[in-house]
Amino acid sequence: MKKWVITLMLAMAVVALAACQSKEEPKKEEAAKDQLEKVTMVLDWTPNTNHTGLYVAQTQGFFEEQGLDVDIIQPGDAGADQLVASGKADFGISYQEGITLARTQGVPIVSIAAIIQHNTSGFAAPKEKGIASPKDFEGKTYGGWGSPIEKAVIETIMKADGGDVERIAIINAGDADFFTMTEKDVDFAWIYYGWTGVEAELRGKDIDMIYLTDYSEKLDYYTPVLSTNEKMIDEKSDIVKKMVAAVAKGYEYAIENPEDAANILLVAAPDLSQDLVINSQKWLADKYQDDAEQWGVQKLDVWKNYADWMTENGVLEGDFDPEQAFTNEFLPKK
Repeated sequence: MKKWVITLMLAMAVVALAACQSKEEPKKEEAAKDQLEKVTMVLDWTPNTNHTGLYVAQTQGFFEEQGLDVDIIQPGDAGADQLVASGKADFGISYQEGITLARTQGVPIVSIAAIIQHNTSGFAAPKEKGIASPKDFEGKTYGGWGSPIEKAVIETIMKADGGDVERIAIINAGDADFFTMTEKDVDFAWIYYGWTGVEAELRGKDIDMIYLTDYSEKLDYYTPVLSTNEKMIDEKSDIVKKMVAAVAKGYEYAIENPEDAANILLVAAPDLSQDLVINSQKWLADKYQDDAEQWGVQKLDVWKNYADWMTENGVLEGDFDPEQAFTNEFLPKK
């Protein structure tokens, strides 16, 4: 009987200890999290495979390894560049065109890594529209979002192919997606193949794709990029370095493990199509770094050439110093 009582008491003690420990664990985790530097990362759009490295870094603990607690948010009405420039977000997803225009207006935003090494965008049209080259744009309707840069880009590649931009119609299609607009009055639109082109494949829709980089090296700009503001660089350069190190590790993981990385993104954004995310991730895997010596590297010539093109085509006014618009200094040393 005594043995039974002692056994019961020991069992109760173990249960009590376990309960105590289970209460202590969340407290320890909260305390550990409180030790991390809290930073905000704002996306340029809803989550997609351009952003996978961020979610990998968050899920795999790469941010924590660097002492960071990163909150990934969506931009809302303000836009990512405005939130980063004003300091309401510490880091953001941007693109070379936006940063170039912003800096001529005195906005202190800086690119700190190229997420994708070469421009993967271009003009797409359903096969039945008969648009196999830029000259075929003549007599057709383009659906865009109302930016003056669109006509300038179309004109550049049409000239390279012997076409006349004045012989196309340009309409503002607003937020309509490629598939919706091309089923109506639009013949071609500007897309990123890594997302919309892959979706067309999955839908069984044959499209013709005309990449900008096939017609002008000046249009091979960085899109998207990781950005921050000058104040972060000046006052919290250690945080910037840690952020870039963790993000670089996230994209390197996505390069090596595209399907695993895709599943990580799907957990963070469960409303996305599984087939689209996995196939898009596989398509992008070797595009993130491509021919660069490491992920994230940016070249001065790329920033200068695109700014020169923008100036030549009347879409950039004011002083622009390409050397101040980007930096490689925070990339991990290889």
